[in-house]
Amino acid sequence: MSADLSVTGLTVRYGTATAVENATLTAPAGRITAVVGPNGAGKSSLALGVYGAVAATGTIRLGDVDLSSMPSIERARAGLAIVPQGRQLFPKLTVRDNLQVMAELLKLKRSAVEQALDRFPALRERERRLAGVLSGGEQQMLVVSRALMGDPHCLVLDEMMTGLAPKIVNGLVDAIREIADRGASVLIVDPAIGPLERAIDRGYVLLRAQLGAACDDVAALDDGYQRAMGIIQHEMGAE
Repeated sequence: MSADLSVTGLTVRYGTATAVENATLTAPAGRITAVVGPNGAGKSSLALGVYGAVAATGTIRLGDVDLSSMPSIERARAGLAIVPQGRQLFPKLTVRDNLQVMAELLKLKRSAVEQALDRFPALRERERRLAGVLSGGEQQMLVVSRALMGDPHCLVLDEMMTGLAPKIVNGLVDAIREIADRGASVLIVDPAIGPLERAIDRGYVLLRAQLGAACDDVAALDDGYQRAMGIIQHEMGAE
C-alpha cells in the first residue's frame, strides 16, 4: 500500500486559458500533503490532471509506475483514487449500488462492498437508501469510502470538507489520517488549511496556476498561504 506520488511539469489548459502551469510536487507515502490556495487558483484542475480526468501534460508516477499515459480508470486500478469536488454520486442508486458500481469498475471481490459499508457506521445503516437523499456529510462518507475501495496507494481529495458540520469534518479528518498512517500517500487540495491543520504534514501553495516550493511542515505552509493571500488583498486594494 506504500508508494510516493510524484508529479513533474504538470500543465492543464482549457483552450487558451492555463489553469495549472508546470507544477511539480511530491506526496510521500505515509504523509498528508496539502495544496492550498484561493478559489480560482487551479486546485481542482491540478487534482483532476493528476487523476487523468482532464487533459494534461507532464509526468505522473505512483511509486515505480508511470501513470502519465493511462486513462483515469487505469490509474484507479493502479492504486490512485480520488474524492472529487461535487461528489459525483449516482443519486438514484442506493448507497450499496454506488459502491457496487465502483467494485465492478475496479474488478474487486464482492467482499469489498461489505468492507466499504462498514467503514462508516452511517453507511451500513443507510445502505438501502438512495444516495441522493443522504445528508451532505453522509454523501461525503460514501464518496470517501468508495474511493478507498481496493486499498489505494494514493488518495487525492478535492475540497472534501466544504459545507460540512464540524463533527463530520473531524470524523473525515480522522479517517484520512488513519489511511496515511497505514502507508498511503494522501494529497488534499483545499482553499485554506482550516480544520485540516491537525492532520497536514507538509504542503504547497497554489496561486494563479503557479505552484510554490514545498513547505516541510504546516507552520511553513500557513506562512506561505498568508503571504499569498496578502498579495491578493494588496492587488485588490490597488485597483
